Amino acid sequence: MMADPHIGFVMAAYSIAAVVLAVMIGSVLLDYRRLRASLDKATHALDEARGGAGDARS
Repeated sequence: MMADPHIGFVMAAYSIAAVVLAVMIGSVLLDYRRLRASLDKATHALDEARGGAGDARS
C-alpha cells in the first residue's frame, strides 16, 4: 500500500478531515456548555423573581 504514488495525498486528506471534525465537535461542546450555564443562570434568576419557591415548574 505504501507503494501507491497518491498515499501522501490520501493521508493528508484524512488527517485534515480528522482535525476539522475534532474542531467542530469541540466547538459544539463548548457552545453547549456556555448555553447550559446561561440557561441555569436565567432559571436561577427566574426562581429568585418568583420568590425562590424551589422548583421553577411548580
